[in-house]
Amino acid sequence: MEEKSLKIIGADKTFFGRLTNTISKIIMPTKLGLNSLIISMKRNAMLKAYYNLYEISENTDKEETLTKKYDTAYASYLEAIDKYIMDSVYKKVKNKTANQFEENALSKYYNIINLKENHYTEYKYRKQKYLIDLDYSGLEAGKKDKLFVKYKKFYYKTMEGLYKGILKNYSVQLANSGNVPESEKDVIYKKIFNTIEDYLDNVLPVKIECEPEIDKEIIDQYDNYQNFQAGKLDKKDTIEKNMIILGLSRKLFTHSLPLVVAEQCYVKLIKDIRDLIITSPNKKKEDIAYEMLINLIEEFNIKLLSTKIYWDNTDERQNFKDFWDKYKALDKNDNYAAKKQVLFVKHELNDLKQDKQKNERIIKFYKTKLVELGAGKEVKGFKTLATRLMKPKAYQKFVASKNEKIQEQETEDTTVTPTKTIAETIKESIVQTEVATEQTNTEVIETVVEPEVKPKRRGRPRKVKVAEE
Repeated sequence: MEEKSLKIIGADKTFFGRLTNTISKIIMPTKLGLNSLIISMKRNAMLKAYYNLYEISENTDKEETLTKKYDTAYASYLEAIDKYIMDSVYKKVKNKTANQFEENALSKYYNIINLKENHYTEYKYRKQKYLIDLDYSGLEAGKKDKLFVKYKKFYYKTMEGLYKGILKNYSVQLANSGNVPESEKDVIYKKIFNTIEDYLDNVLPVKIECEPEIDKEIIDQYDNYQNFQAGKLDKKDTIEKNMIILGLSRKLFTHSLPLVVAEQCYVKLIKDIRDLIITSPNKKKEDIAYEMLINLIEEFNIKLLSTKIYWDNTDERQNFKDFWDKYKALDKNDNYAAKKQVLFVKHELNDLKQDKQKNERIIKFYKTKLVELGAGKEVKGFKTLATRLMKPKAYQKFVASKNEKIQEQETEDTTVTPTKTIAETIKESIVQTEVATEQTNTEVIETVVEPEVKPKRRGRPRKVKVAEE
């Protein structure tokens, strides 16, 4: 009897043992209970419909029927996962018996639900992505290798479509944000970069594993991206990572992120690097940021603007055409790096000249760089005539010299009497000597008034002692 009882208690492979375990799982609606059983059934039906549709791509007669079957199975599969969250995870969080993973899962779920009212398109894609991610995490943690391998192909193919839909939605928002403040545009830019980064972290590794013949350039750029995954990133590292993300997006999401939207993202990164340059605490970090800027400008012009066909502004198109001709004409054997920098910096100055006051600091940096590269001259201590005349002593000296010249002219030509006052003569001479100055300088000159000469201050009068008689 003792041996039989031991066998019965430890038996997991007998009929009664399996039946007991199954009943206990059904009674308790946990992850291994009723909901998981339903999800497993719906998942298997969905995968069967998916592979039937995928394998008969050449047979167009059955494609419509199989597409409908797959869509129905797919919707039923997602509803089962959604029901599992509400029936199991919600109750466990409410009863304070959920673990950290389940609490985070429910929090993310409600963040997505909040999008439904104002951003329905984003909500539609985000919810599907979230439910599939949740099931994928469960399968990855499980021990069903054959099912997981079969699920992987469905996972990365479906997730690619969902990410493309999300990015396309952001592209529409950015395209319609003509009069939107820059702060709101920055939020959309951040969403775009975060969405692509999420794809690179979760989906692209699965795609590389399932598709050995993936483009080598994508793999190389992905390896560079992984270098920024460890440690805390500063502003410079974040910009550099976003540069790689944007470069990968041109390969992975060509149609979801149209050229116009990608152009705006590149311009945003260029502005970020300009800010990084002028806020750099030392020369070393400033040079690193400047090198990043040169690389980004080259990538922006080669990979994007050179492929642009339709231009809204003809002046911008001609401006780029002139720049592109100069770039292609550079001799790579004749100080190529320095000449390329000069060309890029001058092109940047041309873009910034419309708002000189706002971009004053970066313009000053660019001009200094041109001097360092031998493409500009620095005039030290130069002051215009108007600036010098602002000082009273210099003005008095100038007036005195003009008076002397007028007197000498009168003595030489006694027949001609002067008809102009000294002040008028001074104004006329200033205009003649400052022909090339800006209009603002001439206005300052014409409004110069001779400063009032104040009498010298005298000290206290000396006390004089009067001798007593």
